Amino acid sequence: MRNTFHLKTLTVAVAALSITSIASAAGLDRSGQDITAFLQDGTYAEAVYTYIDADVTGNDASGNSIGDIAESYDSFRYGVKADINDTFSVGILYDEPFGAAADYSGSNNFVDASGEGTNVEVRTENITGIVGMKFGENKNFQVYGGPVAQRVEADVKLRGTAYSAANGYTAHIGTDQEYGYIAGIAYSKPEIALKAALTYRSEIEHTANVAESYPAVAALGLGTRSGDIDITTPESVNFDFQTGINPTTLVTAKARWVPWSNFSIVPSLYNDVSKLNPAYQPDGLPLVSYDEDQWQVELGLAKRLAPALAVSGTVGWDSGAGNPVTSLGPTEGYYSAGLGAKYNVTENWAVSAGGKYLWLGDADGQVPTGDTVANFENNDGFVLGVKVSYQAL
Repeated sequence: MRNTFHLKTLTVAVAALSITSIASAAGLDRSGQDITAFLQDGTYAEAVYTYIDADVTGNDASGNSIGDIAESYDSFRYGVKADINDTFSVGILYDEPFGAAADYSGSNNFVDASGEGTNVEVRTENITGIVGMKFGENKNFQVYGGPVAQRVEADVKLRGTAYSAANGYTAHIGTDQEYGYIAGIAYSKPEIALKAALTYRSEIEHTANVAESYPAVAALGLGTRSGDIDITTPESVNFDFQTGINPTTLVTAKARWVPWSNFSIVPSLYNDVSKLNPAYQPDGLPLVSYDEDQWQVELGLAKRLAPALAVSGTVGWDSGAGNPVTSLGPTEGYYSAGLGAKYNVTENWAVSAGGKYLWLGDADGQVPTGDTVANFENNDGFVLGVKVSYQAL
């Protein structure tokens, strides 16, 4: 971006950070899978660091207090984009799209007699390659797409009487890398800073090794098992929009849909043991699943205050993925409000920073049997982010 902030290159500070998801908001969504780095003009590169800290507390079915289970976490996003000519562009993006980090402690039904608490960690990484082609009389339209490499791994420990016979169950899902794709179409009108893009990401099917331990059925010869597990990370659709409303002001809108209702994690030992109960035959139980799809919307407004300084504000809403919801991530979406600023250090280099406050939705925590075992209310969180970017037009 040039430090004169021409309307055609005016961009948003916090909205560009795309810090719109947290692990306990909807399903396992974290990064929002933003691709706006590829939609920037000219040669562009960015590095984004995001820190998220949520406070998720509640009470178990016995009335015992549950302290904060949401572990703070940070993530990174990188993007590089270049124009080959006035028709073709290429780019590479890195992000950490899905994840979870929950840890129970204290004296409640999610901690066993030895003091070990329920814990879950899910980690993913994406590398996306994109090729775009502009067309139309003024090159206003662009189609783009490319391959996506995704790596996933996870650890789950179920502890405490909330899980009944599954108390003590442990699963380690080893690292697996598989491939999907991205495809989209964009429209731009540079004279008013208008950009609109619709992006589809495919689901990605993983087959990973899983090592399970189920102490309660050790006497039946089912105490441990090592084998394969099939996990399909969900497809998604993102819509990104911006337009200038005067020479110093830009409005933005983002929307995202993820069909979490189609997602589940079904380790074979856990599933087979559940079938010992006739009530769960013939399919057995998944370890993790969700009832509803996620919808996410964010609106933003950016204002240039000086030739090298712009500020922005955002408001957002996330639907969550149903309620009751898994006790491994017990919130039902959120509302958010954010502020940020962007400063052009030189003609090409800029620094953006901002934060968001999150009002997390109340939720009932349930175990895979469908039993409601806890209630989580009046929770919140915050997000901090910083971005360094380079742009040459």
